[in-house]
Amino acid sequence: MGWILVTSAAVILFLQNYPLYIRSVPTENELKFHYMVHTSLDVVDEKISAMGKALVDQRELYLGLLYPTEDYKSPSVKSVFPNQLCSYGYVTNSKVKFVMVVDSSNTALRDNEIRSMFRKLHNSYTDVMCNPFYNPGDRIQSRAFDGMVTSMMI
Repeated sequence: MGWILVTSAAVILFLQNYPLYIRSVPTENELKFHYMVHTSLDVVDEKISAMGKALVDQRELYLGLLYPTEDYKSPSVKSVFPNQLCSYGYVTNSKVKFVMVVDSSNTALRDNEIRSMFRKLHNSYTDVMCNPFYNPGDRIQSRAFDGMVTSMMI
């Protein structure tokens, strides 16, 4: 399946909200995307606690839309973020949080496509975790994982 200019940032957050992987396009806005993801974490925690025990029993761990941004008034920022951005969330059974920031002007992108992207991201994360040379909790520096994330962004 091919992805069409879907995400602006993909972030995986560990159990204590420590970022294991951050990737953004364009790269000079990584700090701004990091901020957007952290503003979404409260919503992730609320959704997880609202699901409570049901979260353990269910197989679908997609959290949906977490946080839409407002259009910026500043012309300099407007050139960087010409459209509204939305963050979406996903959480694994081991409580690893995935957050993606998506350009909301892409009307071809539906909830099912975002859910499918999270599943693909989760599968790649599982491959990283199965690597005997990876220490859980360290930053992810896998070329295969980075290539998969890059393919979702282009």
